[in-house]
Amino acid sequence: MSVLGRELSAPSDWAAERFGRHAGAIAAAVPLQLAKAHAKAHAAHTAAGLKKRSPYGVALAGAVREGLADAARELGESVRDVRGYEYAVINEHALFPFRYADKPRPLDRARLPANASPTRRRLIRAHGPQPPEALFEVDAGLATDEYLGLHETFEELGASTRLVCVFFTADPENGVHVIHWGEARLEPDRTFTWPAREQLPVATLPIE
Repeated sequence: MSVLGRELSAPSDWAAERFGRHAGAIAAAVPLQLAKAHAKAHAAHTAAGLKKRSPYGVALAGAVREGLADAARELGESVRDVRGYEYAVINEHALFPFRYADKPRPLDRARLPANASPTRRRLIRAHGPQPPEALFEVDAGLATDEYLGLHETFEELGASTRLVCVFFTADPENGVHVIHWGEARLEPDRTFTWPAREQLPVATLPIE
């Protein structure tokens, strides 16, 4: 069975510039894969029977990455392993999914958790849009190894590969509420600035 969604409309100019001939297919696939990932995560949540420390979030994150990777393979594009996690790469643009809230919330409220892994922070900083050059000037004494490391690109992903963030909200009972994708720059306070962004429709799976 195909993991790609049906193209409902022509892709935007922004999407076409990043994903080329696959822009329409991947724009349709992202909502579909999020819906499928929710179904899998909901099943895990129900099977666990836990009210707290639900496995939903962990299962959802893994299922989303796997679904997007499958979509990339079906398009004949790349899937690259970064520290044990597969990321779909279409036309040298890697899809980075992130559930920023478990309830409907505006995108400007998105914030990277304080305990986010160094890998996740480095992916966003090194492969995402860069701030104006002046904002990167740091005194040599303050440029620690950790700071410099967060701006080193992952060879596994490819130094020229840019990140397209797929930010969404979802919960076990109601599924996916909203989906945004675009170019997100991580700020020092762990919020995000979006040089470019679009909202994607939320997909529903057909009843079998």
